[in-house]
Amino acid sequence: MAAVFEKIDKIKPVYDWVYQLVMVLCKLLLIVDIGITCMSVVGRYVPFIPDPAWSEEVVLTCMSYMAVLSAALAIRRGAHIRMTALDGYLPKGVVKALDILSDVCVLVLAVIMITVGWQYASGIGAKGSYVSMPGVSRFWMYFPVPLAGVAMVVFELEALYNHLKDILMKQEGNH
Repeated sequence: MAAVFEKIDKIKPVYDWVYQLVMVLCKLLLIVDIGITCMSVVGRYVPFIPDPAWSEEVVLTCMSYMAVLSAALAIRRGAHIRMTALDGYLPKGVVKALDILSDVCVLVLAVIMITVGWQYASGIGAKGSYVSMPGVSRFWMYFPVPLAGVAMVVFELEALYNHLKDILMKQEGNH
């Protein structure tokens, strides 16, 4: 059994790469967000600095990307808010089962985010445009939901694999 897990563990760099990609994307979005917000605020008071009409919509779109993508990052780190007050009183097997159930539920949510989010992005989003930027499709406003759903699926599959590996390796160690 350990040999199987050793082979599968070779995929870990892919998870690391996806995590780093999403992290860099979030950092770039934050930089863009701060830059546009600063330009917009200063542009209200300094005449030679522009205060573009599109700044608010772009900032809000960047924030929506950061919000859902950072939630996906939290899955990998196990940093989501969760109820752990009773974990010390429950048997370890029950806690592990509840963790797995939680991960399966989040995986289902991620699949829903991908399917419904894509329907909205390619449907409603593709039909409209930003008010201050008529040439830019509202697709980009809805796209963070399915994008984050894909990242969540990747990280949840890794979490579920780690649970399975932990359970089976402990069972193998007990024999």
